[in-house]
Amino acid sequence: MRMKRIAGPVMAAFRRAGQVTIELLLVLPVFMLLLFFIMEMGNMGFQTILAHHCAYELARIGSLVAGPHGGDAAGGSNVGTANSKMKNVLQKMFPMSPGVRVEGRIVTTLRDQQSGEWNEDLLVTLYYPAKLIFPGSSFVLADEPKASRIKRMEVRVRMPVENPYQK
Repeated sequence: MRMKRIAGPVMAAFRRAGQVTIELLLVLPVFMLLLFFIMEMGNMGFQTILAHHCAYELARIGSLVAGPHGGDAAGGSNVGTANSKMKNVLQKMFPMSPGVRVEGRIVTTLRDQQSGEWNEDLLVTLYYPAKLIFPGSSFVLADEPKASRIKRMEVRVRMPVENPYQK
């Protein structure tokens, strides 16, 4: 038996359909990776804002507790009390995230012109492991090991410790 040959516009339509399929197979993975990367950047932006806001709130709480009347009546800096209070609040903010941690330390700044005393700031450092959620983005954004799909963020905030004027 002899097959009939399809000629003309019908054969050209079959060839175009095959060409479109091949082009789609070549372009679709690149397009999806680009789309996922853009969505991952939005996710990282959200997690960065979340980490900065959390660090600011912890610094605010810590600076209130680190003052001379924050933990005891003896006076002086209470950085240990501030650190424990910030850790307790952090556990309430992120109950399901074991890698999040906070550290605070007192930094001496300029001398107050009115009282003649040295001012202090509480320097809070928040370590926040951000989870990458979209496929393919961990090859570019994740820290080592890449298989963990985690980008580690470190946020620092300075907050002045309130000292009452005493003279």
